[in-house]
Order: sequence, then C-alpha cells, then structure tokens
Amino acid sequence: MRQNRMRPPAVLGALAALAAVVLAGCATPRDGSVPPGGAPGPGSTALVTTKHPVTVLDDGEGPELCLGAMAASYPPQCGGPSVIGWDWNWYVGQFEEAAGVRWGLFTLTGTYDAGADAFTAIEVVNGTDYEWPEVDVTDFSTPCPEPEGGWRVLDESKARFEAMNAAFELAQRIDGYATAWMDQLPNPAVKSGAAEGSEMLMNDPLLTIVNVRVTGDPRAAEAELREVWGGMLCVTQASRAAAELQAIQSEIMSSTPGVLSAGENGISGTVEVTLVYDDGTLQDRFDVEYGPGVVRVTSSLVSAG
Repeated sequence: MRQNRMRPPAVLGALAALAAVVLAGCATPRDGSVPPGGAPGPGSTALVTTKHPVTVLDDGEGPELCLGAMAASYPPQCGGPSVIGWDWNWYVGQFEEAAGVRWGLFTLTGTYDAGADAFTAIEVVNGTDYEWPEVDVTDFSTPCPEPEGGWRVLDESKARFEAMNAAFELAQRIDGYATAWMDQLPNPAVKSGAAEGSEMLMNDPLLTIVNVRVTGDPRAAEAELREVWGGMLCVTQASRAAAELQAIQSEIMSSTPGVLSAGENGISGTVEVTLVYDDGTLQDRFDVEYGPGVVRVTSSLVSAG
C-alpha cells in the first residue's frame, strides 16, 4: 500500500405558491423567531439554495453571502452577493460579533438576481449542527502498474532531494507538459514510530515515486527525466497540456461574470470552475466551446427543487 502525499416587489403568484410548497417543511431558527418570508426579488426566476451552510457576514455595510474564499482573520473577511431583507434580530444567539462585524453559518433558500448580485432569502436554517458530506478529492496515487519485482530506485546517487527538485523543474520544460506530483511508498521508520513528527522522513526521495504527465510520448519524456532522476518514476499520457488548460482558465476568468474560483487539473485534464450560480447554461456553453467535460462547473447556488 502507498501513502498518497501532496498535492422586494411581488412577482407572479405561481412562483410564490411554488415557494410555499417547497419550503413548507423547512426548519426555523433555533431561537424560535420567524424566518424571513419575503417574495422573490426582481430579476429572479427560480428558487435556489446554498445547499450547504455558508457564512452570512456583515461588516457594517450590509450582509453578504460568503460563497467564495474567506480570510482566516478575526473577525473573518469575505464578500459575495448582498442579502436582501436580512435582519440579525431574527437570529439572536446564532451569530458571532467582534470589532463591529457580525457573522453566522446558515443554509439559505431564496432567489438570486445575477444583475444586481443580490440574494433574497425566503427561508433560513441555522447551520451550526450541519453534518458535512464527504468531499471527492483528486486521486494522487501512481497510475503506472507496479513493475515486476516492485518499485525500485535505479541510481541512489540521483535519488536525493536536489535531484528530485531538478526532475520537477525539467518536467515543466518538456513539450506537452501537463502536471507532476509525488506519491510515496510506506516508510518503515514511520510504521515503527521513529519518524513521528519528521516531514523529511515522510518525503524520503528513496521512497518517492515522481509522477509526470505529458501529451507527447511518455517514453521519450521518461528518458529525458532519467538524465537527472534515478529514483522511482512514472510517466503517463495526458489529454491536455498545462498551457492549454491555463489558457482556458484565463479566458473564463476574464470573460465570465460570477466566477468565484478557477483552476486547472492536470491529472484529469480539466478546468474546475466555481460560480455563484449556473442553471446549466454556462456548463452547456463551455461544453460547446472547449469540448464536453473539459470545463467542470460547480454552482454555489443550486435549484431548490
């Protein structure tokens, strides 16, 4: 087994009725106060929800829905769509306050006006006791089959930290480079407890498999890398080069409103994009522009239906 290392005007009565049906069974704040019951905001067409609890933060300039990154300060800092009709008096005891900033964890259902970047809350549920589901993570295990006789170091003189760093630097200069990462075999010293607290032993080059992906010939890339690296090595075929994925990421970041984050994944050959809200329209557009599945969209707000 290996140890993976790394890397509010009213709108159509039909919509209001739909809101009542969807939200009839939702919980109310734990202090017993009545949650907001406002109508969907202007420019909105469907009920959406944060699905999981998110932070509502008010630094004195009005409450915001923190859908993106949050600064690990005290009080925290973040930004996002403004929350229409929010009243902290409804949630006494469910939020923190420091230095004039109020923030709390809630699941919100309501409508989102992309033009105004504003969320109108219709139902709010306290998120303190929420049980978070497991999150899918990228698999950083080595994709090459184990060689006959097991993984072995070919040249210990070229299996040191300096050589490993040189291998990663060289990999990035290979034409068609996609990505590189480390995987590690179990360290006997860790098992015995002798390596407790030692990161150096946890990343021993003699036990590290250097993984590289390229769009060109893996055998040619491996031969080039063997000039500097004598440790364990796995070179595999990639579907897209890092440069191509980075170009797609930059184009999306510069031309698409509501992007919270974007990054390329060289292992899967995809660009991962998180948006405030996508009803499927942007995912369809990206599939047409870049190819099916090349861009994977995650919407922070999802349909409440």
